[in-house]
Amino acid sequence: MYSSFMSTAERLIESTQDLLWERGYVGTSPKAIQQRAGAGQGSMYHHFSGKPDLALAAIRRTAEQMRATAEACLSAPGTAYERVRGYLLRERDVLRGCPIGRLTMDPDVIADPALRGPVEETLDWLRGRLAEVVAEGVERGEFDAGLDPERTAASVVAAVQGGYVLARAAGSPAPFDSAVQGLLDLLAARARHRPAP
Repeated sequence: MYSSFMSTAERLIESTQDLLWERGYVGTSPKAIQQRAGAGQGSMYHHFSGKPDLALAAIRRTAEQMRATAEACLSAPGTAYERVRGYLLRERDVLRGCPIGRLTMDPDVIADPALRGPVEETLDWLRGRLAEVVAEGVERGEFDAGLDPERTAASVVAAVQGGYVLARAAGSPAPFDSAVQGLLDLLAARARHRPAP
């Protein structure tokens, strides 16, 4: 599963990322992490003080990856609408849900300020970055002057996160796709020049 060139610490972090996404914090045992990483208990505790320390490293890594993926879309060439559209339509494993968003439903993560920190920071960053893109669009005359960047950004994040939940409940990506398209229709209606679908 993992390259022989990958360090034990890296294998442990990647395994924990996958398990947190699949099972949540409570369902991710040190034994499951070690088995998936192909690492012994001694190796795990050599690199990390325990499950919370390893989980924090994994959550931080997931947050970094999510930010990098979003930033690639939001800093791409094009109008503000095209950049937001690129973010919304990027390839996703919809039925697995958002690896960061799913952690908000994990009571042990939310109860621990250290584990919750990267989750909260990432979602705050995403709302802020989307608001910047929308504000640029308003300033350039691409969107109506009355479009509020912060509320629009919050709506984009809510549509994506809610779309994941609806898709998982239905066992189909169709509700996610519908939520995204509905949001794009609303944004297109506020664009000065009707964007191509």
